[in-house]
Amino acid sequence: MVLGLITAPYGVRGWVRVKPYTQTPDGLSRYPTWWIGVGGEWRPMRVEGYRVHGRGGIAKLEGCLDRSEAEAYVRCEVAVPRSVLPETGEGEFYWVDLIGLRVESLDGSFLGEVSGILETGAHPVIRVVSERERLIPFVEQVVKEVDLERRVMRVDWGADF
Repeated sequence: MVLGLITAPYGVRGWVRVKPYTQTPDGLSRYPTWWIGVGGEWRPMRVEGYRVHGRGGIAKLEGCLDRSEAEAYVRCEVAVPRSVLPETGEGEFYWVDLIGLRVESLDGSFLGEVSGILETGAHPVIRVVSERERLIPFVEQVVKEVDLERRVMRVDWGADF
């Protein structure tokens, strides 16, 4: 599961800036090994250090000794095996599990498929795409049902919005 993106080198000792896709900026700190997507291949790398830095984080990857080595990881995704993630509770979902769900209004009208989730200051917003794009708030008042088995999300949202 992709949980972040390496965005830039940090300093001269091989640290990298990381944009976590986790709920909090320290969400990546609990995983001692990351899988780094480099050149289309995934390889495990031990994390020697991680600190929250602003709205993101900075990390020291094993074997990354200087700024030029850190630059090689810019734009690489950070992932962990799904098996190490905590179980979700009732009514909780990993965003990746929502991608591709069929979205229907309460009257059964097809609105599209979830193509992404946007984090806003107020609440997450799902991007639903069919013949056009819709941005639908992912809040309890709107999202009435998420059925991962059937791959369907039911929303209180009109087809004309």
